[in-house]
Formats: sequence, C-alpha cells, structure tokens
Amino acid sequence: MLFHSLEFLLGFLPVVLLGFFLLGRSAATRPLAPLWLAAASLFFYAWWNPPFVLLLLASIAGNYVIGQRLLQRPSRTLLAVGIAADLALIGYFKYVNFFLGTLDALTGLDLFVAGVFLPLGISFFTFQQIAYLVDAYRGEVRSRGIVDYALFVSFFPQLIAGPIVHHAEMMPQFQRADTYRPRADSFALGLSVFTFGLVKKAVIADGMALYATPVFDAALAGRDPTFFEAWGGALAYTFQLYFDFSGYSDMAIGLARMFNISLPFNFDSPYQARNIIEFWRRWHMTLSRFLRDYLYIPLGGGRRGQLLRWRNLVVTMLLGGLWHGAAWTFVAWGALHGLYLAANHGWRHLMRRIGRDPDRPTLPGALAARALTFLAVVVGWVLFRAGSFDAAARVLAGMAGLNGVVVPEKYFVLLGPLGPVLASLGVEFRYDPTSLFFGAEQVAWTALAAAIAFLLPNTQQWFRLEGARPLPPLWERFAPRPVRAFSACVPQAAALGLTAAGVLLALLSETPREFLYFQF
Repeated sequence: MLFHSLEFLLGFLPVVLLGFFLLGRSAATRPLAPLWLAAASLFFYAWWNPPFVLLLLASIAGNYVIGQRLLQRPSRTLLAVGIAADLALIGYFKYVNFFLGTLDALTGLDLFVAGVFLPLGISFFTFQQIAYLVDAYRGEVRSRGIVDYALFVSFFPQLIAGPIVHHAEMMPQFQRADTYRPRADSFALGLSVFTFGLVKKAVIADGMALYATPVFDAALAGRDPTFFEAWGGALAYTFQLYFDFSGYSDMAIGLARMFNISLPFNFDSPYQARNIIEFWRRWHMTLSRFLRDYLYIPLGGGRRGQLLRWRNLVVTMLLGGLWHGAAWTFVAWGALHGLYLAANHGWRHLMRRIGRDPDRPTLPGALAARALTFLAVVVGWVLFRAGSFDAAARVLAGMAGLNGVVVPEKYFVLLGPLGPVLASLGVEFRYDPTSLFFGAEQVAWTALAAAIAFLLPNTQQWFRLEGARPLPPLWERFAPRPVRAFSACVPQAAALGLTAAGVLLALLSETPREFLYFQF
C-alpha cells in the first residue's frame, strides 16, 4: 500500500486515525490504542505480500527476546548472536544470489537460488533492530512490553523506507497521555508536511522519472547517449531520487504527526552542501547516523590518525553502498563516496595545516565548492542508477561529450552567428526523432527542480519543526506562521486543501509509481 494511493488516503489512514483516538479517549481503553496501531501497521505491511508479515513477526519476536535478555544481563556473545541472526536474515533475502552469482561468474558453477524475493523494507527494519540490540547491550533503552516493541519496529509511517528510528526517540512518546488525544494543531501540521511530501513525490519526482528512465534503460540496452541526453538523464535522476525519497520522508513525518508522534528528520537540503562531509550529514540522515554510530566509530573513527580514518571511511561507505542494493555498481558507488570523504577530510586537514579555516570560505569559494560537490554527487548517482558498469560507462562517456553533441536543427537558426561557430566545434544540428532529450520542456522541469532543491528552505524549515535550522531571513516573510488549527489559518488551509485535491485528481487518472527506495 503506497502513501499516495487512494486506498491508503481514503480508506486505511482515516480508519486507523479514528480507531487510535477513539481507543485513546479513556484510561480504560488507552492500552488498546498501541495494539490497534501495531495491528494496523502489520496489516499495512501485509497488503503488499501477506506471507512476509510472518517474517516480520518472527524478526520482531526474536529480537525482542534477545533484547530483553541483554537488558537483564549484558553479554557480548548474545549480542553477537542477535546481530548475526539479523545479518543472516537480510543476507539470505537480499544478497544470497548476488554472492552466488559472483561466485558463479568466477567458477562457472550454476549456484543460483530460485524463489528468493526481497521483502519490502527489510533493510530498514533490520538495521533498526540491530541498533536496538546494541543500545540494549549498552543499557540505553528501557524494558517494555512486546506490543510496544512491535509498534516501535512496525509503525507504518516509517516501516518501509525509514527514517531509521532509535527506540528512545519514539517509544517514550507513546507513554504520554496527551499522545492519545486528537490535537488540531498537530493534525494540521502533519497534514501540511504530508501534503508537501505528496507534491514532491507525485508531481516532481514522478515527473522527472519521465526523463531519467529512458536514458538509463537505453544505456543498459547498449545505446550511447549523446551529451544532452546523458546530462539530461543524469540530472533528471538526481532530482527524481531526491524528491522521491525526501517526499517519502516528509510524508512519513507528516503521518506520524497526525498521531502526535515526532520522527527524526531524514533530509536537510543535501544539494545545498558545500562538501561531501556536509552532504552526508544532510542526505538520508538516519542512515548516516546509523553507519557512524554502529560501524564507523566502532572501527575506530578518526581517533587513530588520518590513514586509519580514511580506511574506516572507505569501509563504512562500501558497506553503505552494499546496504542499498545487491549489485557491484552499488559497491562501487559506496567506494566512490568513501574516497570522496577521505579526500574531503584530507583537504580540510591540509587547510588547517597551512592556517586556513575550511569552514569559512569566500563567497566565490563557497559557490565553487557547492558546484563541485553537486557534480561529484551527480557522477555518483550515475553509478547508483545504472544497471551495469557498461551502462554507467556509456552515460558518463556521453556526459563527457565522447558520444557526440547533438542539437535539434531548429536551434541552428535561433542561435544566429553562434550556430556556425558551434558547428565548427563539432556540435551536430540535426533532427532526431529517437532523441531521448526533450528540449525546452525538460530544461524547464529540471530548472524548477533545481531551484527548489538549491534555493528554497526545506519542509522542516518551512514549517519550523523542532530541531530544524532557522529559516533564512529572505524567506521569513513568505513562510507560514507555525501551523495552528485550520480555522485559525484559513488561507494556508485553503492553499493546502487545493493542492492536495489537485494531486488526488491526478492520482485518479493514473497508477501511482512506487517509491524508489522501496527497492533498497
């Protein structure tokens, strides 16, 4: 069940909200409200593939038992057993055929395992439970009942694609009595954030997919995209992925707010970052936090010198790339970002050695740093999206101009004296009915997506959510006041209502696309 599907918006969500708050009205029935929400979340998961809800329940039960034992008597051996079991689960369903396929390619043996399907969200709920076990071993969580734990793992807004939540971030909120009382301001805020996410996904991300998918599919099929086709496809995917996952995260945060629950942020305008270190502090923030706290720091972090810091960064990002998917292109993408991070840390170390502050660049330096960071990220996304190294090489070659530069012939006249100059430099002006670049229409959509990602405040800033960075002064006068009940802010409610209605009408006319991160 997708957040932007009509069965979710018009059926599942209203029923679950109504049941949750009706059960939470009195002290006598309040303990049933978490049970109702956990059961609804399991139904939400089962809607996709009912048998896999048994796998989720088995994972919840196993981790709960081990977590309780760790809380009573911390044991490294038991912790290792719990983590190994979780990794074995995700390893079998997500990586068994990847590793067997690699071994088959090296040995010629037929080792493929038939019938292994990837359970939805397994990477997210497995990592969340690994974090729980480690925190239980450290004594950083409190013992709670099985229903509370099941709700922590399966809470439907964040079950499928995050954010990856710590137990201490979410469960204490379900212990407060006011969580179970409907609040107009919380519902209005949640609905507002959800609507922003819905527009990001259904309008911008799905719109950019129309330009990205044909280019990468053609490259995978053996076609060499030209300069504008390759750059058009790479930039379209860059913004498709951002608005798809950022939109999902907004929708998850908004849905949780409707239940008076606050989830952690997952995106903080990552394409506005001035370096790769900052990019990873802003992109998929809860995954970055997990990799830092449970992998990078245990490996030694940066405490043992620069060389070991660089090694730990590369190892962490290699595993982060593998987490995203069972393919060598994901591993290569992770390794590339590991090298990016190592180079970034090395550069900052050098700047400090010569007495320069890397955190206080000049304005031209800051703009150049943003451009270079974004370019590095786009190159990485080509590896991330391509179905093979050959397809990635074809797209990257096109971006470098090695596959030729083709411009529709009508622009030869429109460019005036510049046309012959470009033609002399090797630019081809010709009509190509099979072109995968859609001209002014694609440029306009890409420019709009870029303007939103580069220049506008993000959703949490716009609605002044707790913990968000302050709004830039330029936007203070345009941003809405902190969201109250709809009756107290009629213009804002009307705008959001019209926006939501427009998206719903669009959804009625076509089948909603799945979120990209569902496959990871």
